[in-house]
Amino acid sequence: MKEQAKRVLKIEADAVAALIDRIDERFEKAVEMILDCKGRVVVTGMGKSGLIGKKIAATLASTGTPALFLHPAEGIHGDLGMVTRGDTVIALSNSGETEEVARMLPALKRLGIKLIALTGNTDSTLAKNSDVVIDVGVKEEACPLGLAPTASTTATLAMGDALAVALLDKRGFREEDFACFHPGGALGKRLLLRVQDLMHTGDAIPVVSEATLIKDAIYEISSKKMGVTSVLDSAGKLVGVISDGDLRRWMERTEKTGENLLSKEAKDIMTKKPKVIKRETLAAEAVAIMERNSITCLIVTDHDAKPEGVIHLHDLLKAGVV
Repeated sequence: MKEQAKRVLKIEADAVAALIDRIDERFEKAVEMILDCKGRVVVTGMGKSGLIGKKIAATLASTGTPALFLHPAEGIHGDLGMVTRGDTVIALSNSGETEEVARMLPALKRLGIKLIALTGNTDSTLAKNSDVVIDVGVKEEACPLGLAPTASTTATLAMGDALAVALLDKRGFREEDFACFHPGGALGKRLLLRVQDLMHTGDAIPVVSEATLIKDAIYEISSKKMGVTSVLDSAGKLVGVISDGDLRRWMERTEKTGENLLSKEAKDIMTKKPKVIKRETLAAEAVAIMERNSITCLIVTDHDAKPEGVIHLHDLLKAGVV
């Protein structure tokens, strides 16, 4: 059983790897054709190819290329009305002879529709009637009977992803654009929420001056419940932070040296040049900074290095960003 499973994965991996050398001028022409499309990209395919086509259409749509899926059987019974002049069609058929797909070709030609074929048979009816043919043929299917579409559908899916990502890159599609199409769920929260949406402001910001005594700084840390306080200079600019960790380390030190920690000032024990973040930064980036530096809180500063907020890991957890 394990060996059969490994065999399947090896065949499918080889099928995808073989596509690399087929990224040529035909692939580039397909990308340019889609970029020049004044309408939508209509993806069509029957059976398993249709299922792959639905995924390709969804990936294109979510990455900046307006796309939809048209079932070819429904297409030849009226749904071809969904296709209009200016659209581009991507047709999927391993054999290139799928009846329902072939029967749509005359109508597409009459409309002057540009046609891109993803097929395993470059001499097929579909290929001969297409403007661009991308070869997604495979040496063998992973199915031991050689019947069930397996490696061929995997290869087609991979080539569809290659097209979508190439288009994304050519369009200059940004993370912010992606967020607009994914407002729901954890992904939407990661891409849409910014630090300013979650940070604490005003009196909730823990603040002390450089000359504040440590006993008062401890009170500020405890009362604001952030586990940290910012330390400001006379101009109100951030010059350091004092965290629970800083206090613990200094307590250990003073036990050995006999110093009086409570008589010290904030500037004596603060961590200088602390990690900060801007309000417009994505909340997900705040998480990344905290993880890289093993901290749980960030001071939000403006362009003059003055605190305007504070964000805690707990805020990010509650918002579902983590």
